Amino acid sequence: MITYEDRSLRALADEGRWPELLGIYRQARATAVARAGEARAAAGTAALGHLIAHGAPPEVAVRLFDGDGGPGTAAGVGDHDSGPLWEVLATRHSWLRLAPLLGPPPVRRLVAHTRVLTGEDLSYGAEPDPDGVPLVLEPWEVAGWGEGGRVRDYLRAGGSRSSLLALPATREGLGPVELPVRGERLAGQRATTALAELADWAQAACVRGAAPDAAAQFAPARRVTGGYVAFAAAYPVLVQAGAGVRAHGAARGRLLVWRALAAMTGADGTDRREVNALVARLRCFTWCDPADELRYLHVALEDPATGLSWAVSGDDVE
Repeated sequence: MITYEDRSLRALADEGRWPELLGIYRQARATAVARAGEARAAAGTAALGHLIAHGAPPEVAVRLFDGDGGPGTAAGVGDHDSGPLWEVLATRHSWLRLAPLLGPPPVRRLVAHTRVLTGEDLSYGAEPDPDGVPLVLEPWEVAGWGEGGRVRDYLRAGGSRSSLLALPATREGLGPVELPVRGERLAGQRATTALAELADWAQAACVRGAAPDAAAQFAPARRVTGGYVAFAAAYPVLVQAGAGVRAHGAARGRLLVWRALAAMTGADGTDRREVNALVARLRCFTWCDPADELRYLHVALEDPATGLSWAVSGDDVE
């Protein structure tokens, strides 16, 4: 197993011998795939992949994802150490540097949306997103983020810095609320499925009614500490839920949130104007759960135009 703690590998990195490190990575990954399968191979070579993605020139780093080294040598979208290798790469270089080099479409798409999350406007410099998700941040996507940044800040030796996933993050502005009696859920809503896909620890439901009616589906009791917040405050936490702790990335979270919002509009595909209009009218309700620990999400999204509300709720205890 190749790990970053191997001093000889660190020495090669310090000397800038990136092509040699890439060769070691490919050989180690292919051998591990043959012996133990893709999942074990990805885990065993992830630290070295992180080192290359973080420090190598883009001409070398992008080749982590190229299959020209033979079967089992290329990292996929699921290869991760402290975060997906493609996200580490995307935080290190601009789209202008990466675009001519990136090949595999799934990786290329995720890198592009990561660059968008860092603040780049790719609406005139990249191929359109296949699902119509804009390649520039909307104002409501920018408004709610704090100082932690929209994408993890990766460290050379592994690890990363990121903001804490918590909604509500504080009880400030919240108060005692008596929720309605739990009603019947609406089945078959595409947006419900999309919200449930944000995280495997979250649940989602749709009801006909206001946001508190949806919150009642998951709240621990009828009397809770809760209140309304702007969608801009909920959006970053929804993205972070979709990004996961390590295996996924912020671009995945953004794409999933846009998919859910597009489904709420009832349109086929993603209509940017419809999504913006929806966000402008959404009423968002959040509440506290005494069982909450460090990473949790409790929010109900009400669309007054349709009379439908969705709730997504859960606590990541890992």
